[in-house]
Amino acid sequence: MMSPLSSTFSKNARYRWAVASRVLAAFVGGYVLSSLLLLLMALVWPLPRAEAIAASTMISFILYALIIIWAFSVKRLRTVWLGMVASSLLCGALVWWLMPGGGA
Repeated sequence: MMSPLSSTFSKNARYRWAVASRVLAAFVGGYVLSSLLLLLMALVWPLPRAEAIAASTMISFILYALIIIWAFSVKRLRTVWLGMVASSLLCGALVWWLMPGGGA
């Protein structure tokens, strides 16, 4: 039989691990995803390379903030992680395919 103290401790511990996981997903996963989106935008835009990189870098700061907000606004933590991983894999594959000599 579980005591009320151990039940409370386990709820607090689970909540703290969930918050830590969400913070990790938001900041580290958001950084990876926004970096991959930066590369993808720089490769896709029909601008000179230097201008495309500069423009996509400026937009990536906004995207990073939006990704962090999204990570904390979604109700389920599993959705956050699946969204981060799936989006990062998709962007990474597209960047690899579009890089000169990458997918050829």
